[in-house]
Amino acid sequence: MQNSLQTLGDVLTGADERLLAGQSAAAQVWATGFPALDAQLGGGLRAGELTLLGGPQGLGKTTFALQLLRNVVVDGGVGLYFSFEHDAITMLERLVALEAGESLGMDGLTLARVRSTLQVEDSSRGGLADRLAGLPGGSDAATAVASYAERLHLHRSTGKDTDLPTIQATVEGVIERGQGRPVVVVDYLQKVPVPGSQEGEEERVTVVVEALKDLSLALEVPIFAIVAADKSGLTAGKRLRIGQLRGSSALAYEPDVVLILNDKFDVVARHHLVYDVGNAERFRSWVVLSIEKNRGGLDKVDLEFRKRFEQSRFEVGGQAVEEQLVDERVFVE
Repeated sequence: MQNSLQTLGDVLTGADERLLAGQSAAAQVWATGFPALDAQLGGGLRAGELTLLGGPQGLGKTTFALQLLRNVVVDGGVGLYFSFEHDAITMLERLVALEAGESLGMDGLTLARVRSTLQVEDSSRGGLADRLAGLPGGSDAATAVASYAERLHLHRSTGKDTDLPTIQATVEGVIERGQGRPVVVVDYLQKVPVPGSQEGEEERVTVVVEALKDLSLALEVPIFAIVAADKSGLTAGKRLRIGQLRGSSALAYEPDVVLILNDKFDVVARHHLVYDVGNAERFRSWVVLSIEKNRGGLDKVDLEFRKRFEQSRFEVGGQAVEEQLVDERVFVE
């Protein structure tokens, strides 16, 4: 951790020392593996920055976050996932299905097939790799997951025990292993407890988001936290915005980047559906990822990614949205 007080001369000296040693003087950047997003974020997630991802329930926030972390470790980085919602086996199942999809596209194993394969109580069928062998994309998936398994750390978190000191100690423990500084995912922010607090959710969320931002700076890691939407942001046909994230106004001003997921069908302008009825089903297959806030670049940028939830993934080849989007429209079937 750096000293809290430095002169600009100290900073210049340190920058020169790193540059003359052939090192970067800028904050470390980890690519998310979604090229269209990385292009807008100056290369990806940066050390010392807090990124929030919001969206309605069931729209793929966990899928996106886990895939992002998978992309980091495939690229040689280290990942740490605090999961308040899913156990480690569920995350493993998702990763196997994702890898099968990366290997064979939609011809690869589905998440349902992976789960059914692991559920069979028959020791003669062997371990995971043996059971996946011969299934579409199964062997490739098993090999891929094994290649980064020691760099991807999964923490089964609870709303009772996984408080801010626990999160900090766990991150420090991963750093001490010597593999490098991890990209940290917290899924999700509103679940992080603040023991002893008698305040309501708004005050508690303020404490958590401020602490996560401070932690990212202190340990020089990027933190990527999922946030839930409030009731006003869960109505079909209405676009979720940053002000509809559940909790505190601190969710708008503390993070460096805020990303919001919306179902494309719910936010596309009505005329795109009226004049081409076939668009309706096509739009249901895509999400819009909006960069609502971006301290390091442009915001109010709308990108789209195709859902492949059968394999617990998105297609990484997203692009800018071409259609007109609206905050609210009449629901059209």
